[in-house]
Amino acid sequence: MVTVIIPVLNEAATIANVVSFCFRHPAVSEVIVVDDNSIDDTVARAKAAGAVVINSLVRGKGTSMKEGIQAATNDILVFLDGDIDPYPDMTLPLLTEPIIKDQADFVKATFSRNAGRVTELVAKPLLSIFYPGLAHFSQPLSGMIAGRKKHFQRIEFFSDYGVDIGILIDMFLMQARITEVCIGHIENKSKPWQALGKMSREVTRAIIVKALRHNNQMVNLNQLELVNLISSEMKSVVVDEVGNLRKMVVFDMDNTILRGSFLETCADRFGFRKKLDELRLKETDASAFTKRASLLMDGISMADLLQTASSIPIVSDIIKVVEELKARGYLVGIVSDSFHIATDYVKNTIGADFSLSNQLEYFEGVATGEVRIPSYFYHTDESICTHPICKTNALRYLAKRYDISLENCIAVGDSEADRCMIEQAGMGIAFCSTNELLSYVADREISEPAFAEMLGYAV
Repeated sequence: MVTVIIPVLNEAATIANVVSFCFRHPAVSEVIVVDDNSIDDTVARAKAAGAVVINSLVRGKGTSMKEGIQAATNDILVFLDGDIDPYPDMTLPLLTEPIIKDQADFVKATFSRNAGRVTELVAKPLLSIFYPGLAHFSQPLSGMIAGRKKHFQRIEFFSDYGVDIGILIDMFLMQARITEVCIGHIENKSKPWQALGKMSREVTRAIIVKALRHNNQMVNLNQLELVNLISSEMKSVVVDEVGNLRKMVVFDMDNTILRGSFLETCADRFGFRKKLDELRLKETDASAFTKRASLLMDGISMADLLQTASSIPIVSDIIKVVEELKARGYLVGIVSDSFHIATDYVKNTIGADFSLSNQLEYFEGVATGEVRIPSYFYHTDESICTHPICKTNALRYLAKRYDISLENCIAVGDSEADRCMIEQAGMGIAFCSTNELLSYVADREISEPAFAEMLGYAV
């Protein structure tokens, strides 16, 4: 039988679905969730889904993994991430069958997305220098792994981002039979660029420490000079790229990128049009409206919500325009008062860099009617306008996060909800708008449903 171990920190939105997914595999008799002192409902939801929950004594993924190994009652162990939902159906069979059939001692998952920046710029070059036998792995930093308990018990676990590469190196050094399997496509959360430096340092440290500790003869001055060269080149690239990302374009989603509204389309499809219209007439407070509107989606599955989002046409040239904007050095994203399941879908469809929106909560893949409005929308002492909730606050949050002046930001929207953002950005563009005040405060106006015209303004 198989034990699945899931280290988590504040994964309430996904953990129940991940645990349920694990138990659908007939060989899984035990799911252990090792909680790293979450402050949300992660523990309660994991227990409700049937997992054994351990509260980690020391914060850090490596410590959580060790505690899970100690608690496991089965010989075959699988480690999964708690923030991926859904996993491909064959994930667990693909990870475990090589071990069950005695074809491998350690299995590492890869999946169909481009390898990350730290993988390509740090992990692979350093593996080529110090551990050429591991350089062929396409995703050496993947944390979705499987192996026998006796092998994991012999490993030293780093507590930081170096833990996954450290496990791979230790398995290699103990001459375990290692294989990599492709589990399919997953939507994996990318690290914000501010975290990449820390991740790079910790991965570098793990590889070099392992090389020094296990065999000093593996490391010589020429190799360390190569490390310095890699570090120097990375620093140069990062400086250049950060310099290029000093400009930003922020799009509204509903009736701007989309030729319709996600919430309105849901109302028509799922039969709450009358209730939504009544709510619009009665509720003028933005926060209260969002919370009451989310209640109307109680019981709708994530699959149905995604299908609804995908059914709304997008402006025909948005993908090409986003591609060109990024080629010109712009950071491109979405700021919307809609819901993240739709904005994230649109972000991925058009190739944008980020999306900011409200987060519906789910249980076992179904909307609960609850919603989390992110703090970056709320009024603070530094807010420009007086609205309790406003997209301008999100724009300022982004400008500060990426160190971009508001003067170098372009905001594009269609409605009254976009007015402050369009007014405060360095350039505001009213897009196919019927709101006279928005058109008045905007610097430019596009009256036809196409974005190509804005390329003349985004130099």
